[in-house]
Amino acid sequence: MKSKMWVNCMPAKENKNKRSRFWVSGLWVILFNARFTRMVPYDIINADEKFDIYTSADKMPPVTYQFTYLALLQDILLGVAGIVLILIFHGISINTVLMRFERMTTANLAKKEYHWVFLHFYLSFCFIALIHIAEVLIWATFVYQAQLLNSGIDAILFAGSCYTTLGFIQDILPDGWKSLAFFISFSGLFSLAWTTSIMIGMTSTYRETWKLKNHHHKV
Repeated sequence: MKSKMWVNCMPAKENKNKRSRFWVSGLWVILFNARFTRMVPYDIINADEKFDIYTSADKMPPVTYQFTYLALLQDILLGVAGIVLILIFHGISINTVLMRFERMTTANLAKKEYHWVFLHFYLSFCFIALIHIAEVLIWATFVYQAQLLNSGIDAILFAGSCYTTLGFIQDILPDGWKSLAFFISFSGLFSLAWTTSIMIGMTSTYRETWKLKNHHHKV
């Protein structure tokens, strides 16, 4: 009776934490543990060969990819999580560059230091390029650490090919991970579009500074 009362008097917060751990552990199983069951061998047609011991690679049964909706759900969740991570990193980084550019150029224009405005403009473009390179390296690190590719160089080239949507590298991901290329491309499209909108505003500042500089020399 005493133990029963103790169970009924458990804090609601502790029950909530238990439920949270249950959902987190369940999501972990769905995303990762079930993925390794995607590769299954074909059934052996000849019943007499079922008890043979395979001593060479030629006798091994072929391996194929078995599509399941659970596997598709895993790809979607992992891909969307990767896109969100890249966009968060991109937003923080590129807004930092933009705020710096606006702060520095405003001070330079007030002092009529037009050459410094041009310098900050080109430096900002270099920083933006480094941001995109870092995002490619983030995807490449994920691909390499997940042991999807054996070479770090191949992982970087594949991630860069998908991120820029150029497609100069063939699809070299193993079966079960092919759709990851779509999500890498989506993150690149969104990031490049975001960068384009930022660069349009910076180019407007550059153009106005150029006009002020030429007008100042004429006067």
